[in-house]
Amino acid sequence: MDMAIADPRVYLADLVGVMKTHWPANRTVNIVCHGHSVPSGYFATPMVDTFNSYPHLLHVALKQRFPFGVINVIVEAIGGEGSPAGAARFEEQVLCHRPDVVTIDYSLNDRGTGLPGARAAWQQMIDLASRHKTRLILLTPTPDNTQQIGADPAARDTLRAHARQVRELADLNNTGLVDSLKQFERQVAAGTPLENLMSWQNHPNRAGHDLVAAELLRYFPADI
Repeated sequence: MDMAIADPRVYLADLVGVMKTHWPANRTVNIVCHGHSVPSGYFATPMVDTFNSYPHLLHVALKQRFPFGVINVIVEAIGGEGSPAGAARFEEQVLCHRPDVVTIDYSLNDRGTGLPGARAAWQQMIDLASRHKTRLILLTPTPDNTQQIGADPAARDTLRAHARQVRELADLNNTGLVDSLKQFERQVAAGTPLENLMSWQNHPNRAGHDLVAAELLRYFPADI
């Protein structure tokens, strides 16, 4: 059977149903955001602006959309960490929360790991989540302003190479995908200077985090 990136309209339809259900028939929905400094909330290092980072923005948006839902958004991200370390602690520190959904965001730091090592680590996490029947949303990287986001898309930079690999993994494993890098590229192509979306060389500001949160929210449509 051919696999493909999961359709945002239906991938989490059962969880959306739970979020719409009133007490006492409802239950808690757990979402874990796993990764490095960006989901951790680092802005201009060492400042951590938790409440303007995409996990919190997603949490607020979900509660506005589903006022009867009991929803936890749990951050299990560590600044400076790459996917091999994230994979090593995935079962003990992520799946321990019995999550319904896990987001994975490691590609900025995986440039130091390299494509083969990152692919193996991401696939390890994907396989573990599958064994636990946990849905995944994989995220391509947010920008690093040294990577020339407005350059020719065919340019051989490592950030785009890791983004392509994340897209391939989502397609091969039928997971969700939030293409953060593509959203930033669209904003820049439309005339928004990249620095208006960044708080630091490789950390988004609130406007940048809003882009990621809006893409995540597409997986929780209110009208299904």
